[in-house]
Amino acid sequence: MSMDLRKIKKLIDLLEESNLAELEIREGEETVRLSRIPKGVPMQMQAVAPPVTHVHVEQRPAAAPAARGGDDGGGAPSGGKELPDGHVVHAPMVGTFYASPNPDSPPYVKIGQQVKAGEVLGIIEAMKMFNQIEADHSGTIAAVLVGNGQPVEFDEPLFVIS
Repeated sequence: MSMDLRKIKKLIDLLEESNLAELEIREGEETVRLSRIPKGVPMQMQAVAPPVTHVHVEQRPAAAPAARGGDDGGGAPSGGKELPDGHVVHAPMVGTFYASPNPDSPPYVKIGQQVKAGEVLGIIEAMKMFNQIEADHSGTIAAVLVGNGQPVEFDEPLFVIS
């Protein structure tokens, strides 16, 4: 039971004809969020979020980063990074990470900033779709592990929340 593609296309047309910047529709457990891209952003397509916009990130065992950090002999680029203590938010998909909603805006979060569960930390753009990465824990941003415009891999560490 997924939302009908014809309905989504009608919603896109509705957004284009209106003065709205964003439109979010919930149908049962499915959510579709459409956003206009500001003119300064190079993408020319409308952003359509996947049916579920909240990204659930699993809590990793505390021993995993220590085990990975202790093995510096490997050739993996992320294997050499020592992560601070705290909850690690991982990339739920492959794409390009953006720290702010557009180039002229400040980043969503900075190191030392308090965040609440559900607050947007950044965006991953994949196939012209902008997917918000939300905090699944409240706390303080201890580390931002990726730069703006940087490509990210599935399950790559993005943030540490302490």
